[in-house]
Amino acid sequence: MAIVMKTSLVRLAVAAVVGICTGSASALFLTSLEWATETSMSHAWLLWLLPLGGALVSWLYMLYGKDAAKGNNLLLDRIYGGETAVPLRMAPLVLFGTIVTHLFSGSAGREGTAVQMGGSLAEMISKRFKLSGAERKIILLCGISSGFGSVFGTPAAGAIFALEVAALGAISLESILPVFLASYVGHYATLAWGAHHLHYSMGTVPPLSAILLVKIAAAAVLFGLAALLFVKLTHKLKAWFTKLLPNPMIKSFVGGLIVIALVYLVGSRNYLGLGLPLLQHSFEEAAAPLAFLWKTIFTSITLGSGFQGGEVTPLFVIGSTLGSALANLLAVSVPLLAGIGLISIFSGATNTPLASFILGLELFGLQGYGWLYMLIGCAVAYLCSGAPGIYSAQRARRYFKELWH
Repeated sequence: MAIVMKTSLVRLAVAAVVGICTGSASALFLTSLEWATETSMSHAWLLWLLPLGGALVSWLYMLYGKDAAKGNNLLLDRIYGGETAVPLRMAPLVLFGTIVTHLFSGSAGREGTAVQMGGSLAEMISKRFKLSGAERKIILLCGISSGFGSVFGTPAAGAIFALEVAALGAISLESILPVFLASYVGHYATLAWGAHHLHYSMGTVPPLSAILLVKIAAAAVLFGLAALLFVKLTHKLKAWFTKLLPNPMIKSFVGGLIVIALVYLVGSRNYLGLGLPLLQHSFEEAAAPLAFLWKTIFTSITLGSGFQGGEVTPLFVIGSTLGSALANLLAVSVPLLAGIGLISIFSGATNTPLASFILGLELFGLQGYGWLYMLIGCAVAYLCSGAPGIYSAQRARRYFKELWH
């Protein structure tokens, strides 16, 4: 009993250390990202350097990246028992690469960066404490949870996300408490450094009615299909770019040129960067009908051609703009359907419906039957999005999906 207690205490202590380190790294990242975004918006000419920026980052990964180039998939492989260690160099490489992407206006997110930084720091800390293989798996989950929870300000969703995204062979009773502890410690460490998060509101939640439930379910079907489109398009473009342009530097350079051409084709810069102005606007009034599609295309090309950054924030934008555009058509509150779209498309693209539901509760609060509307949105979108997810290494087989299809 004494040995078990000692092991548990050590595990929790290491989880707290991982949370502090990851939360601090997220604070640095969020501050740097805010600077890069503001600089990009105030100096429009920086867009013309996007091809060179992508080529530079690809060159650095060719020289120093090695296995770090696998990104989130390396973390999942490691959790599933892979022998390849997560290198510490992953953290500075993905941090620099993502800042370059956003400084030059590439369309990407931030969750992948925070999760990879958390994973690489967790692996390093595990080595320093000389933990066993099973313990390292738990601490790696702590790095993922604290990275996600701290970058979005949603610690509960971060913990559930880490457990759910790597569900097959990863969840154990011993992992739940340290994963939650790391996520909350990481969240408060980020806040302690002065970083801040945006907040959104679904407005007044309407009372329960059968017709509203049907409308939300119908919209959720489209959210699931939009998630499937994003996943399929991004994976296809990665394969096509790699086949046609095997040299990573040339691949990113050409991808940057295509993004620039798209800006002038569409006649708008709204789909560059994180897309937060577009996201905020979608909660205020109905978005343009094709806004979600253009953000999908811009992001898939950016990530497909090798630029660094995450997928989740663009997914939030795609979901909220699609929900906002559907609101008038379905005669539903704009902010309500935008909020449901935001979390539902995340559910479908990542195969994490529970984490997405918890994310909605943390972002929008518990108001009336809002929880039920969000639950239906996440569940239906998850079922309708197909088996593939944005993380190709994800092994968890989704039995409900297989039965559904």
